[in-house]
Amino acid sequence: MAVFVALGAFLMTLAGGWTAQRVTDRRHLVLGLAGGLMLGVVGLDLLPEALKAAGGEVFGVPAALLLFVTGFLVAHLVERLLAARQASHGGEENSGRVPEVGLTAAAAMVGHSAMDGVAIGAAFQVGGGMGTAVALAVVAHDFADGFNTYTITSLYGNARRKALTMLFADAAAPVAGAASTTFVTIPEGLLGGYLGLFGGVLLYLAAAEILPEAHHEHPARSTLLCTVAGALFIWLVVGLAG
Repeated sequence: MAVFVALGAFLMTLAGGWTAQRVTDRRHLVLGLAGGLMLGVVGLDLLPEALKAAGGEVFGVPAALLLFVTGFLVAHLVERLLAARQASHGGEENSGRVPEVGLTAAAAMVGHSAMDGVAIGAAFQVGGGMGTAVALAVVAHDFADGFNTYTITSLYGNARRKALTMLFADAAAPVAGAASTTFVTIPEGLLGGYLGLFGGVLLYLAAAEILPEAHHEHPARSTLLCTVAGALFIWLVVGLAG
């Protein structure tokens, strides 16, 4: 049952990526929406779950929040180190961006989607009602995952073929994750720490890259509205799932 539900997440992820590539003539709106979706996923979905799962504290600060800040800083350091290395070798950058950062971020999205599949499988082990609730949340927000995966990969100058490859990997990841729950169970604390770390990476990409690019050439009110709409959409998904 869990794998069957994960197939719905597979289709929803592909639908999100298809939408992102079909509206390239409104790139600023796509980026604005992607930024809002990422902000909503981090603040309304990932962080609350991370704080519940990784409840321990380190020097008075929740471990999940420390990993969240670590993820943000790691994303910033990786991007700057890759950019400096490419510049020192005379390589051209894509408006200050290097393709490896986009691929790394997309790979993190794939890992997150695999964890979504694991969450579906684990929830169905607890009970049918829990499994259904988690499945609805995952399938609904996988549209945003597919949209963001394709957008991030393309934004950093990667070819369309690579963006599609990462999109299909992201779509298949929940199915693989759900299937894996028949063999292994991930400790709750470890899962919470991962969610915190991944949330920091996503927030960096949204705040430092996606949203500034969205407003760079088209500082329009419609772009801002798309960002707000993206965050509100994730709020709706989280609310309905709860």
